[in-house]
Amino acid sequence: MIKVRCRDCNREVVDGKSCGCPNMVTVKGDVVSAIDLNRTIMVSSNNDNTKEGLTSEDLKWQEQRRKRKVRKMDFEIR
Repeated sequence: MIKVRCRDCNREVVDGKSCGCPNMVTVKGDVVSAIDLNRTIMVSSNNDNTKEGLTSEDLKWQEQRRKRKVRKMDFEIR
């Protein structure tokens, strides 16, 4: 859950809400919007820093696949 504080009115805004001041800080899902984002403070966010990277086996398989040659078929047309 994302929690944002508006510097103008000092209200903390969570998902699906708006602060109501002239800056209009709103949070909808993962999107934070406002008239001036410089007047907002991110209190908490839901960043998942887990990387779904490739394992060493996957990298080795990709290297083998990259070095593969394309065969050219030679045949007669009658």
